[in-house]
Amino acid sequence: MDYKKTLNLPETSFPMRGNLAQKEPLWVKEFEDSKIYLAIESACKNRLKFTLHDGPPYANGDIHLGHAINKILKDIIIKSKLMLGYGAQYIPGWDCHGMPIEIQIEKKHGKNLNIKDLQSKARKYASQQIERQKSEFKRLGIIGYWDKPYLTMNFKNEANEIRVLAKILKKGYIYRGLKPVNWCFDCGSALSDAEVEYNNRVDNSIFVSFKFTDKNALSAAFNLKGAQENGGIVIWTTTPWTIPVNQFINVNPDIEYSLVRITPSLNHGPLIIIAKDRIDYFLEKINIKKHEIIATTKGESLLNLEFLHPLSEIHDFYNRKSKLYLANYVTLDNGTGIVHSAPAHGVEDFAVFKENGFKDEDILNLVNSDGKYNKDLPVFGDKIIWDASKDILGFLKQTGALIKHEDYSHSYMHCWRHKTPIILMATRQWFAGMDIKHNDITVRESALSNIDNIIFYPAWGKERLKSMIANRPDWTLSRQRKWGVPIAFLINKETGDIHPRTIELLEKIALRIEKNGIEEWQEINVNELIEKNESELYKKNQDTLDVWFDSGSTHATVIGGLGNDIDGSHKNILDWPVDLYLEGSDQHRGWFHSSLLIGCMLYGKSPYKSVLTHGFFVDQNGRKMSKSLGNIISPKEICNSLGAEILRLWVATTDYSGEMHISDEILNRVVESYRRIRNTIRFLLANLNDFNRNEQFIEYDNLLEIDRYFLCVTHKIQKDVIFHYEKYDFHTAISKLQHFCSEELGAFYLDILKDRLYTTKPNSLSRKSAQSALSEITQTLIKMLSPVLSFTSEEAWKALLETNAVDHNVKMNHNVTIFTDTHHNLGLDNIDNIMLIKKWDRIRAIRDLTQKKIEEIRNTGKLGSSLQAEVHIYANPTDKEILDSLKDELKFILIVSKVSVYKHDSDHIIIDVKVSSNKKCERCWHYTEDVRDYGSYQDICSRCAGNLAE
Repeated sequence: MDYKKTLNLPETSFPMRGNLAQKEPLWVKEFEDSKIYLAIESACKNRLKFTLHDGPPYANGDIHLGHAINKILKDIIIKSKLMLGYGAQYIPGWDCHGMPIEIQIEKKHGKNLNIKDLQSKARKYASQQIERQKSEFKRLGIIGYWDKPYLTMNFKNEANEIRVLAKILKKGYIYRGLKPVNWCFDCGSALSDAEVEYNNRVDNSIFVSFKFTDKNALSAAFNLKGAQENGGIVIWTTTPWTIPVNQFINVNPDIEYSLVRITPSLNHGPLIIIAKDRIDYFLEKINIKKHEIIATTKGESLLNLEFLHPLSEIHDFYNRKSKLYLANYVTLDNGTGIVHSAPAHGVEDFAVFKENGFKDEDILNLVNSDGKYNKDLPVFGDKIIWDASKDILGFLKQTGALIKHEDYSHSYMHCWRHKTPIILMATRQWFAGMDIKHNDITVRESALSNIDNIIFYPAWGKERLKSMIANRPDWTLSRQRKWGVPIAFLINKETGDIHPRTIELLEKIALRIEKNGIEEWQEINVNELIEKNESELYKKNQDTLDVWFDSGSTHATVIGGLGNDIDGSHKNILDWPVDLYLEGSDQHRGWFHSSLLIGCMLYGKSPYKSVLTHGFFVDQNGRKMSKSLGNIISPKEICNSLGAEILRLWVATTDYSGEMHISDEILNRVVESYRRIRNTIRFLLANLNDFNRNEQFIEYDNLLEIDRYFLCVTHKIQKDVIFHYEKYDFHTAISKLQHFCSEELGAFYLDILKDRLYTTKPNSLSRKSAQSALSEITQTLIKMLSPVLSFTSEEAWKALLETNAVDHNVKMNHNVTIFTDTHHNLGLDNIDNIMLIKKWDRIRAIRDLTQKKIEEIRNTGKLGSSLQAEVHIYANPTDKEILDSLKDELKFILIVSKVSVYKHDSDHIIIDVKVSSNKKCERCWHYTEDVRDYGSYQDICSRCAGNLAE
């Protein structure tokens, strides 16, 4: 007889192979067709809200692996919160204004487009890019409000940004002034700190002498008698292009400076002034062995000394004196401890310039926005500053001022878009003042205070953000571009002041923009806003707002701010302050930073309660991914070959707090992990195919003991996994789930259960006990996996709903998606199972010893299957009592055909394994004494005969 037909064999529609790459696109379409997000929205209505505010990606180009990591982490969090019973809804967003899109339009249509035409084309381009990225995000299994995302270019959001600007202006934080700002010649615009990256660059390092002009004043400064010999004060710089615009010299008032005679003499004479602690360094650099320190004094004694500009001999324009001022920023870290000051090109230089009473009109600001010197600058006019350095060195050498020059490799500021070097350049910009007080507190103080109440994941993010806020300059809000939200001020043509009714006017402008977008600012005539008798006195400001202001204000423009004082575009779905901001670790200087500052300027509060940062991906050798190295792996490639589910599992199994390693080899390991999890789910589903929960479910107290025990194990795993989900510790949660599937279920419980599931009567108590437990375990496991393995969980959930193994109410209320349900309640929270777990921990320890002993015998070739074994256990009274309590079930737990337990006085357990001499049952494969023919059934044991009987 073919006994296989008499077994309760597993059966399920859930296939062994996922075929993820082929099936996932079909599932994505099915999710959309079934309006899965509306079902989630409905389920969230009466729940406690959890708000994750999406840091908007930029609407340009295909998504890369960084995007995928970011969105998948957000999706895991949203889904884990849904499973915990929160009203967690994901509103995706996009950053739409700014330079990259404007550059794309200029590349395609040229740089001579009028503003209206450029803005129209930029808006259309951004819309196309959003649709492109949106489909790629959906492909990753991200569930969100895709039909109504927030866009910084939505008319309402643009108008709300004008309203945010008005509120900040009203509180007095905004001013216009001349300051050195980050300037990119390629962008033709100021840059924020977040738009600056540092790359290695080789420049000319030069030591330059500024001649003494008043030797008597010099003697007095060093407390010497009589006039001194010729010489000069020595500066060091890596920006020779700033020499033509030098105005001053700065020293630290507390550093000691020496007057030194060197032999042989330099071109300007034998004497130099240099920081005492830099003498040896400098002399070694210029290869001079002999020197004499004539006198030493503190820097404060040198105040107001004057020195001759090093290019004074080449043109009358340079025949001027550089006065010495005191500056605490000067250090002994490099150079000579003396700094030449060009206030137009240094933040600290500019500050000293202002501290000493100079006005904006006193500054030498001779570099144009395109990187060329002003055409009127003598000798160097109209030359690109980088190219002029060679000429400057030549003239310095000619005048005898150049002491030494050499190549110098250093980390230097570059534009993050163009990858080209940038400079600090004094321009007239709009700023938000970090140290302007409102209600007796500055923005800086408010932000630093708020940081102490924010939870950071990982914790080091707190100090990083703190240090950036503590040390940052005023925020440069203005940009000299066209595709952006306008700083919609009317400016007096003569005084440069804004109109006295600007706050009121901004609301009028916002109402117009709310109807027609930022393009409306170009259409508005000044006399539409103010009386005709004053309209000729004012002009429209054409600067646009920094895009970090766009994204940094979305907590107000989208969510509505504190108390919904702004009509946010999604205020009914999201709450302020939000529970979580999540972005890459670079956003401490970007979105986290700008959002916090705007929150503090508007309300004195942080817009977020917690911040989570993730690292960036590198290959298996720790190298940054780049096209030149040929090690780039795109999300699309992974989805098309392995499936998005594998990418999601990789993200979840990786410690995202540091660098995230990825390679084909790593992904292949993830594939194997996925297969083990999938096979576990399949086994569970397949053994529930004939189980009717409403009619056959056995309550916990009536289950077989091992089933009760394993539900306790499942409950503990569930609690651990939920704990780690709540801490955003996903790699630990998934590690526990992987272990649960492979070891707890696969290698223990399910291995034991197979005999009972397959060979007992279909409706027997023992089988229904097992299936009742499996029904609970399956629902619990699928839901625990669902935040990460969303496609697989939805597939498994539908396969489970096809059976009768879940409650009728669950099938009715949660049949659209698993994400309208919450974690399965095992109902074990109030049951004390400590003694049961302790008992089974000991049973499992003895089982492990038994399996080890069996394996030793199998390795000799004497034993085949473990079912061929007969085991004799010699145990102490306590262990014997435990094992005896299992009675005949013990052999099924040990997966052997016979077990005998004997009392043994020693604590040391002894296990003896023998090969059974009995016949093998052809149905259950146990070796027993009662294997024989039972009527028409041949070569089976009495247990199988009983299970086959009607």
